[in-house]
Amino acid sequence: MLSQNTAPIPLEALAFAKKLQRSADANKADAGKALLIGGSPGMAGALLLSAKAALHSGAGYTMLCMLDGQSAHALANQPELMIQNGDVSDLSSGPTTELKRIRPQVIGIGPGLGSSPLAKAWLTAVLTDHSLEFALSAIVLDADALNLIAGDDVLCAALLRCKVPCILTPHPGEAACLLHSTSEKIQENRLASLEALIERSQQIVVLKGQHTLLGSPSEKSRICNDGNPGLAVGGSGDVLTGLIASLAAQGITKCLTPWEAACLGVQIHAHAADRLAIKLGGPIGMTPSELILEIRQLLNDLL
Repeated sequence: MLSQNTAPIPLEALAFAKKLQRSADANKADAGKALLIGGSPGMAGALLLSAKAALHSGAGYTMLCMLDGQSAHALANQPELMIQNGDVSDLSSGPTTELKRIRPQVIGIGPGLGSSPLAKAWLTAVLTDHSLEFALSAIVLDADALNLIAGDDVLCAALLRCKVPCILTPHPGEAACLLHSTSEKIQENRLASLEALIERSQQIVVLKGQHTLLGSPSEKSRICNDGNPGLAVGGSGDVLTGLIASLAAQGITKCLTPWEAACLGVQIHAHAADRLAIKLGGPIGMTPSELILEIRQLLNDLL
């Protein structure tokens, strides 16, 4: 693994958006199929934010696997979202069977996932190597997916064995769980914490917070100098998960790697928040739903 001891490089990823330009004869398959998994009872909103972020940032197909069966229904105001019931009865094989049927190209799992046996069954299935069964190109792990991994040695081992590139997006609290530490210690030395997370997971890591840090076993660390306190609201991380999943899905045909998708996603998310704060006259009251629309506009402006 590359040493992260030197100062991180300022993140300059907006130019990657040029890769997302579409030809006149483009079709939805060219923009990839993203599947978002989560939304346990009482937490459907988190998954819906991720899905709307994926949809509005350009994924060709955006599918939801909603663990709360009562919430798995069509949305009149967003009929483009394909929602299925993830409350399978057979925890040992049900999630794997569904993944084989859906054949996603990118999976984002964690927003509103919860910690139930059902949630664990879906995460276990996702971390199993499906590369020989369908073209899964990247997995974005956030929120409860990270907490489940932190507390389960079997899931930790599955992450290390996973041959599909994974992008972990912890905030300081989730990073503390993964490292069996505290949020305060994570924040005391964020760069060292990033290095420890990369060492533990052997995957791409996005350590969220003021001046979000990114790194991987093969890339020098980056620091995002964009962003503002308006992002300190529930749901903004769910938006980032959907955004990165969408960019990774589009990147399959656009020569945008998972690392580049993570870098672009982080900077688009933060820069859109800065633009939105200017429009609103400040960061107070900025909502993730507003941010999603600003992300769409920024991506189009960058093409």
